[in-house]
This record gives sequence, structure tokens and C-alpha cells, in this order.
Amino acid sequence: MAKTIMIQGAGSNVGKSLFVAGLARAFARRGMAVRPFKPQNMSNNAAVTVDGGEIGRAQALQARAAGVPAVTDMNPVLLKPETDTGAQVIVQGKRFATLRARDYAKAKPHLLAPAVESFRRLAAQADLVLIEGAGSPAEINLRAGDIANMGFAEAVGAPVVLVGDIDRGGVIAQLVGTQVILPKEDRDRIKGFAINKFRGDVSLFDDGMSAIATQTGWAAIGVLPWFADAWRLPAEDVMDLRSRPGVGLKVAVPRLNRIANFDDLDPLTAEPGVDVQIIEAGRPLPGDADLVLIPGSKSTIADLAHFRAQGWDVDLQAHVRRGGHVIGLCGGYQMLGVRLRDPDGIEGSAADVPGLGLLDIETEMRPEKHVRAVSGHDIENDTPVAGYEIHLGETSGPDCARPWLEISGQPAGATSATGQVRGCYVHGLFASDAFRAATLKRLGGKTQLDGYEASVDDTLDALAEHMAQHLDLDGLLSLASAPVYR
Repeated sequence: MAKTIMIQGAGSNVGKSLFVAGLARAFARRGMAVRPFKPQNMSNNAAVTVDGGEIGRAQALQARAAGVPAVTDMNPVLLKPETDTGAQVIVQGKRFATLRARDYAKAKPHLLAPAVESFRRLAAQADLVLIEGAGSPAEINLRAGDIANMGFAEAVGAPVVLVGDIDRGGVIAQLVGTQVILPKEDRDRIKGFAINKFRGDVSLFDDGMSAIATQTGWAAIGVLPWFADAWRLPAEDVMDLRSRPGVGLKVAVPRLNRIANFDDLDPLTAEPGVDVQIIEAGRPLPGDADLVLIPGSKSTIADLAHFRAQGWDVDLQAHVRRGGHVIGLCGGYQMLGVRLRDPDGIEGSAADVPGLGLLDIETEMRPEKHVRAVSGHDIENDTPVAGYEIHLGETSGPDCARPWLEISGQPAGATSATGQVRGCYVHGLFASDAFRAATLKRLGGKTQLDGYEASVDDTLDALAEHMAQHLDLDGLLSLASAPVYR
């Protein structure tokens, strides 16, 4: 029978996702059948699963760490923010509704059943299910109807290990304070604790570990030093999106308010000869950029307005006049056209707005969502590509007669008459080594990274070894128990 344990955080962004990925690889290397699970996630960085749905990118990475295909049951509820107060709700891989925060709070208790259903299916396949919480259980104002932390732990009888982030300071208060504020039934579920992101000599925190253990009665799993190569793994949280300096080609990426699926950037940031610069609001697009890459967006029309508000539309026109190149992916592709229409108000209010006008295409938003894994080749260089599509909208126009790719035997994407501007709906293109090499060559550079996908697996192996060296993994495993459904 499967055992399970839930990894919760004493705050947001304490490193839970990476922690679970490392555990998944470490226990899988022991020959265990491991499955990752996150009942509720919030992210616009999604992945397409083998069963044709979408889940958070972190759970896809954790599945990879466990050595199994990603399936929708690994993240049954995914929230994709579209505005400051509303999000698209994905349930078991499919679009369920777009809800405001207040309405989601009312709907949340009804989502526990599909979350438990998904968990049961995973547990039937596994020796160990690693559950990742969201945010912090100390947010007791959200406890009623909770499906992300203690509410789910209660539903399946999962013991909890609480992880604190020492890098942000106050970790003793984070952990001990969480115990103090929780109701007894939740407090009793926490069986152990660990410290993450320590810099320096870990022995300097021996007294701190003893103090936490004495105050809480929890088992000390260990102190995990800062893992310097974490940036080599696909990031899910937009907070982790930052410039990655290199020496050579300069790629400018405007940070959109609702940027989505920015894992497109990971293979480029891993290239030593590519200088990827994330351009924050209020800064101009650099005049010496070789490529401006406009990423995906969860709210294309709103992000187009944001793009213009920064003056980036003027900068982009100047960039093209200087002979620079532009690539738009998904929402970025839609923005590059001459017009965007949303007659049904799928992204909010009904709208009909001019695009950036660098591709002779038009896009109309439609309610049908395209979610699929794809493969094909780059027409110009005949290099193989593979990736995924997650998008609303249909795009057509004269520049589609100059397709960039062939996907599943069909032309895909568009190219300007000059060849400087290109766009498509396919995410993940740059992970294909031959495609990335051909693209960099076209821009005047060259690849220095041989095997991006292999480098991700090497980094997961290094993370697992790092955790095995510094944490009591046997002690953590001893805390796991068989599910007890309520």
C-alpha cells in the first residue's frame, strides 16, 4: 500500500516545489514508485500532460524527477490568474470556469472531491505520494474549505513536514509561530521540519534546530544548504523570473503583467553565449538587443495595453528598423498582428484593438481552448521540434502563408516579408537542441550547450544527491503513512 507525506511551507516561495522534486528523484533512485501531487496550484506556467490536460509546471518537473509521465491527476486544481481578482480554474486538466476570488472561495469546498479522487488514482500506482502544499497553513483565515494545505491533509490523513526558508530571515519564528497559530487538530498533523536555502556553515544553526525541536516537539529532518544550480531547472513561480547574464547574443524579454509559460526562456538562459535580459516595466527595450522575444500571456489584450504603456511598441518598431529580430510566442504572437478581437469578452470585456502591426495576421479569441503536445520541424532548417500548445484564439492572415514551422504535417506560425519577425503558438521550441542551434546561428551566434534536456536530468540528480547528503531522508520516509480517507 502506498504511503504519503505532505510538504508544506512556513510561507510562500520557501522552495517547496524544488524540495519535492529533489525528494522525488532521491526516492525514485532507491527504486521506489514515486508520484508527486499538489491538490491546488496557482500559476500561469503550465505544462501539457500525456492525457491531454494541463497542470502546473512544477508538478511536470516533479513527475520528470520521479521518472514518470506527467498526468492531470498530479495537480487536479490549477488556478491561472487573469486579473488581480480573478482566475481561470482548471479542474483535472480541463477548463472549469473563470471565477473572481470571492466566487472561488465559495466553489472551493466542492473541489475537494475531485482532488481526493485524483489522489486516490495516483496512490494506487505508487509506493510513495509526495504532496506539496500551497502558500502556508498559517493563513488560518483561509482554513474553512481549504483544499491546499491542512484541509487536504485532513481529507487523506497525511502527516506533514513543514519547511522554512532561512534566507529571508526569521525562520525560527516562521516555524514555531506556525505551530502556535494553528488549531490543535492541524498542529498535531505536523511531524517534522526542515530548513531550506541556508548559506554558509550549517553547523552555525545547530542551536537554532535544537530550539525549534524543543519548542515544537517535531522531528528535525535537517538543514538544506543553498542549491546553486536551482536556476538550471524550469521555474514555475514568476518571482523566480530574472535576467541571466551571458556573453554574446542579447535577448530582451519584456516582462508582461500576466506572463505565461515562461519556461520557453530556460534553454536560452542555460546558454553561456546568450545574454537573456528581463526588461521590467519602466525600462526601455535595449537598443543593442539582437532579439526581442515576446513571451506568452494569460491576458493578451490587457498585456498589449501594458506593453504600449511602457513605450515598448515604439522601441520595438525602432528595433526592427535597425535590422533586429523579433519572436512572439503564443500571446506574444497574437500581439504582433494587426488586430486582436475578443467579441465574447473571453479575457474580460469585449474588445477589438489594434496589434503591434509587425505581422500581417489577425486573431479572434474563441472559447475553445487548444491544449496539446506537438512535434514537427522548422521549415527553414528542417530541424526537429517538439513542444506544446495552450491557447485560446484563432490566427490567420497573409503572413501565415510564410509558415515558420510544420506541426503534425500542417503549416504553423507566420513570418514577416523581411524574415525579421516570426511568431507561433508552440511553447518549448528552444528545448530542442538542433532548433535552438539553428536559431542562434541565424541571429549570428552559436550554441554552447550540448543536450539541454540531459542537463535538466543531470541537475535533478545533483539535487537528489544534495538532499541525501544534508537531510535525514530515512527519517522523513519513516514519518510517511498510508492514506486514511475522511
